[in-house]
Amino acid sequence: MGNVIILEQTTKTPITLIGKMAGVCYGSDVEDDTKNRNRGIDCINSGHGRTLEYPEIYMIIDGYSARVMREWYTHIAGSPTRLQASTRYIDYEHGFDYVTPPKIKNNKDCNKVYKSMMNHIKISLEKLDQLGVPKEDSAMGLPLGMTTKVVDRRCLRSLVEMSHQRLCTRAYWEYRHLMVDIMDALSEYSDEWNYIVNSTNLFEPKCTYLGECPEKKSCGYYVKGLTTDK
Repeated sequence: MGNVIILEQTTKTPITLIGKMAGVCYGSDVEDDTKNRNRGIDCINSGHGRTLEYPEIYMIIDGYSARVMREWYTHIAGSPTRLQASTRYIDYEHGFDYVTPPKIKNNKDCNKVYKSMMNHIKISLEKLDQLGVPKEDSAMGLPLGMTTKVVDRRCLRSLVEMSHQRLCTRAYWEYRHLMVDIMDALSEYSDEWNYIVNSTNLFEPKCTYLGECPEKKSCGYYVKGLTTDK
């Protein structure tokens, strides 16, 4: 699959920052980072979502399909911003990488047809280039399965809200992989991020978060608030 790189501009101690910002409003001692961290954990456990908007995540999302990134852009809470690899200036005419869905990749006949389709697009782009068509015009023929690169900045709360929807088993398969990759990358970035991802129950599908599944067509994991044996 793709690769998620957490950039150094990302908040290194998000829990401490949460506690410090809350402490200012509480009139508490904000010079002691141990107290700030404990206060930050309390804010998280108490569901004080507004405080989650202070830690920021800067990351490079590389090697995922243009299709999944279109869905990524629907999550605009917390005023995130992003830049995506240009289809106007980057030379895609002479080849591009693409994502192959597991159901196609694991079927020999389907995989052969899929590769042929992508190769046909590549050949057509090369021919258009030879005919003098500019990149910005021939790029209209690029498939949604083409991989792309995005530089993204958003707050913790935005990612948490995203996880409720995109960790759901009914979410698009590539997005589920992307969310797990982001969580893994954050876990490795610092001890506090590892704690947030793995010990706070912030990152979880909406059925776990709500205690029941609100989907009309449920996967069956949650039934009326009670988990099944699935």
